[in-house]
Amino acid sequence: MAEAPTLGAAERVTLDDAVFGAVFNAALVHESAVAELAARRRGTHSTRTRGMVRGGGAKPWRQKGTGRARAGSSRSPLWTGGGTVFGPSPRHYTVKVNRKARRAALRSALSVHAGRGSLAVLDADAYETPSTQLAARALREWDQPRPLLVLLDQQEAIVAKSFRNLRRVSVLPASEAGVADVIGAACLLVSPTALEALTARASAPVREAR
Repeated sequence: MAEAPTLGAAERVTLDDAVFGAVFNAALVHESAVAELAARRRGTHSTRTRGMVRGGGAKPWRQKGTGRARAGSSRSPLWTGGGTVFGPSPRHYTVKVNRKARRAALRSALSVHAGRGSLAVLDADAYETPSTQLAARALREWDQPRPLLVLLDQQEAIVAKSFRNLRRVSVLPASEAGVADVIGAACLLVSPTALEALTARASAPVREAR
């Protein structure tokens, strides 16, 4: 049965084996991570074709007699300031991943941290006011490598303010953390409320008997 230490306390938290004891599936984790990172791209890159470039309506010079090559428009891609051939245009990079595959990938990513001991539970009640000093002390006592990802509940703003200014520490709501965020962090620090939310997100749906 997987367990995680609690920072600032001697007790250990028992983790759900169905979520934190899954077999690592590299293919699903890669697929989900690539899809998440691709969806974050804005896709606003754009270039002008020769039909969009201003000017060039008149023929630059007559067809024959000048000794120069034929030219019909200064908007040609061969000209400086002309249009672009096959340039990028606004598009989206969204890649669909099935819901079951996303859940399985999240279970795999969480199980990696649980298996190697890089997952810990944070006592959010200890932060009555924002305190970066208290957060830094807790991380020094845990003594884990970074980058570190702190997952919290939306209501735990005080804890988020305590950790967000620390070097190589990212703070995210548990509801918004993706597979790429979890697997890209060297260690994971979660609050009890966030741990419940992660467990609920990664749990496979129970099928009702017909």
